[in-house]
Amino acid sequence: MSLSWPWALVALLAVPLLLAARWWFNRRRKRVAITVSSIALIRAALPGRTSWRRRIPVYLFLAGLLAIAAAVARPQATVAVPTNDTSILLAIDVSGSMCSTDVAPNRLAAAIAAARKFVKAQKDGTKIGLVAFSGIAGLLVAPTTDKNALLAAIDTLRTARGTAIGQAILTSIDAIAEMNPNVAGTGVDLGDSATGPLAGFQPDTIVVLTDGSNTTGVDPVTAAEQAAARRLRIFTIGFGTTDPAPMVCTADQVSGDSAFGGGGFQRGGGGGRGGGRSQEIDEEALMKVADVTGGRYFRAQDAGQLNDVLAGLPREIGLHREHVEITVWFVLVGALLAFAGAGMALWWNRGPAPPRTRAREGV
Repeated sequence: MSLSWPWALVALLAVPLLLAARWWFNRRRKRVAITVSSIALIRAALPGRTSWRRRIPVYLFLAGLLAIAAAVARPQATVAVPTNDTSILLAIDVSGSMCSTDVAPNRLAAAIAAARKFVKAQKDGTKIGLVAFSGIAGLLVAPTTDKNALLAAIDTLRTARGTAIGQAILTSIDAIAEMNPNVAGTGVDLGDSATGPLAGFQPDTIVVLTDGSNTTGVDPVTAAEQAAARRLRIFTIGFGTTDPAPMVCTADQVSGDSAFGGGGFQRGGGGGRGGGRSQEIDEEALMKVADVTGGRYFRAQDAGQLNDVLAGLPREIGLHREHVEITVWFVLVGALLAFAGAGMALWWNRGPAPPRTRAREGV
């Protein structure tokens, strides 16, 4: 929660001032007290009231004053607001390590299947774009509602050398800038506005799925700062395990620039590029990319977890945070407490009802 007028909190001083005044009047009353011969007679004359019944109205009234005084500072809450006007840039890693078979049949096949399922599950009208990255990053499909075009492009994913996570983020930013006039391209210098995530994110979101760490191009965190300056969130997914596994890709999963050569079926052996390797995900960088932009990092070690992460993303992506003023709620609560305290005091302190008289018959 934040305050639009924090200096107005000086109004809270009204409560301790009232307490001080009450203490002073009570002390003055004791000084002018009259000595009586019997306290029992005085107690018998007064209506019976326990100490808590005397204090509760006062506490309620003071709590109401505190709430009203805080309302003067115009408090604001950062809340998640749903939006339907959103586009999703899905950036998928197609580096050579995606041939690892620690996820059956291999990481690339599992990622393709999960991406297809994700696209099919989205509501009609949701715009989705596709970016593939290895040593370079390229926009395969600009944000579109055409699911058939997306599915066809996903089926063409092929592995190649290198992992350029940062470049994939920049490519995604530029793809969003082409369709959203409120987002500047990466070639535009935003100057001092590049200070981190702000409240009120753009509805467009970037999702980065990778199984490794950045090996070439711009640093991912530097690219994430560019996204944050444009109020774009990035959700990152670390895919795969750290267990050594053979690197196996079918001929149609390997491009001419692949680390495995021009094609053919590569099986894991005892050594070389085809041997079993342990793939290390740079989770620290992926977490920081998500944190800098206001997104989240997810870990998926198998196909089932990847499907679960992608299935849950719409709930995250469909919300963006905004500052909403909640002054009226403070005033409402304060007024209710103050009136409740005053009402209880009047009710409990009311005098005894006057005796009722009834005329005798015949008089």
